[in-house]
Amino acid sequence: MESQGLNGRVAIVTGASRRAGIGFAVARRLAERGASLYLTHWAPHDVDQPWGAEDTAELCRELAALTEVADLAVDLADREAPQRVLDAAMSAFGRVDILVANHARSGGDGSLLDVDAAMLDDHWAVDARSVLLLTQAFARHYRADADPVHDRGRVLWLTSGQHLGPMRGEIAYAAAKSVLAGLTPTVADELIDHGILLNTVNPGPVDTGYLSAATADRDLAVVDAVHAAFPRGRAGTPDDPARLIAWLASDEARWIVGQVLDSEGGFRRSRW
Repeated sequence: MESQGLNGRVAIVTGASRRAGIGFAVARRLAERGASLYLTHWAPHDVDQPWGAEDTAELCRELAALTEVADLAVDLADREAPQRVLDAAMSAFGRVDILVANHARSGGDGSLLDVDAAMLDDHWAVDARSVLLLTQAFARHYRADADPVHDRGRVLWLTSGQHLGPMRGEIAYAAAKSVLAGLTPTVADELIDHGILLNTVNPGPVDTGYLSAATADRDLAVVDAVHAAFPRGRAGTPDDPARLIAWLASDEARWIVGQVLDSEGGFRRSRW
């Protein structure tokens, strides 16, 4: 298990704002393995969602029982925000070894006939541009270990399965997230020269609040259909992709590079 430990390493985890979210689950897994945490969150986004916002200070206190934690409220739609995040993390810890770009924009989307330029631009700014700029800033800050066999820099992107099937009604989101899946091999090829391994995780349908928050009859029908499309009758939980992401951040995964990994629990799109 020593090769899965992250003692002495610092991880940035974006979008860690809710206990039911993937970001919080990832942060907890990394903390349990010994990594220090720099977390970002943006409560104004959550306020507009069905699940609402949580007390991020309380979440940080909970994680601080496991490891050293610092955090920043930041809107990653701001083109200057990615560099600000890296600068703040470096100021807090003096180094950054792992970047988990978990954040995403929810809502404000539509079908091909509904979207407009503003919707496309808003999703691009958060879901793709900020991830690329965060990765760029991380790569500029990162200093590889002397031993090239043990490259310990890690970047983990998250996509949403657009490469596996349609996402009706989410054209802007699917377009932006598809950029990450498509660019993974290219960016990974560049980063590995700097001792950084990039991989992308598709977590599949995970209940981060949008399933359990459903109330309308139509929404409840969608919830039932999502669960029924899984062999065991349940959608993913945040800890399901978090376990994979924590492993990819460890030395155990040092031979996995430039992959888009689907963590979907056997999700049957043909039934969805």
